[in-house]
Amino acid sequence: MVSANAGKTQEEIEKELEKQKQYIPLSYGEYEEALSNGKLVGLKCLSCGKITCHPMPVCQWCSSRDMERVELSGEGELLTFTVIRVAPEGFDAPYIPCLVKTKEGPNIIGRLELEPEQASQELIGKRVKMSGTYTYKGDKFSGGAHVCPVFKIIEP
Repeated sequence: MVSANAGKTQEEIEKELEKQKQYIPLSYGEYEEALSNGKLVGLKCLSCGKITCHPMPVCQWCSSRDMERVELSGEGELLTFTVIRVAPEGFDAPYIPCLVKTKEGPNIIGRLELEPEQASQELIGKRVKMSGTYTYKGDKFSGGAHVCPVFKIIEP
């Protein structure tokens, strides 16, 4: 198999890489840094107007590369959750991973700020708001520590 860069000069390769960077308005590192600063960010497609979150090189709805970074409210609706009592390597149990449909549209995976004993199916559909972040150390397969949003129930 021949490399796509075969026969190119270092300068040509660097120009091509620089061009590719222009298509990524939000890297995963920048996404996690924003989370660490209390901000939930996503990408708004300038072609279809929909929002994608987590960072992707193209719009998840129409595959356009024409996107811009936007800050999301951090508010949404709890779609589902589960209580993890036996954690995989790199995680501390118990914890509650959850799926939240944000007010702006995309679904976000995070953690629910709640004692596991309080978790019941009546929470599904409740309004939530991002209350902070959690950094998990990860394991030998996950590439190290990562940051995820933490949500709390804001309606009784």
